[in-house]
Amino acid sequence: MKDLRDSRLIWLKGFLFLIIGLTSATLLWMDSPTLETGLLVMLTIWAFCRAYYFAFYVLERYVDPSFRFAGLGSFVRYLVRRRKS
Repeated sequence: MKDLRDSRLIWLKGFLFLIIGLTSATLLWMDSPTLETGLLVMLTIWAFCRAYYFAFYVLERYVDPSFRFAGLGSFVRYLVRRRKS
């Protein structure tokens, strides 16, 4: 698969991710509209954002600068290869 290069499509992709996240969070909260559910949804979003940042920025910049991650599949392959060696 080719890399996405068109800036309009990149913006569209980001917007669609935002819509999916907001829709999912809203539906979860509507299913159980409590303060606890709202806080757990926000905490989940924050934690996954931090995990993504860790996987693609921190590891690439500080742990193994020679490797470039291309996506979650690339990250998983890196982890598997690292365990084998």
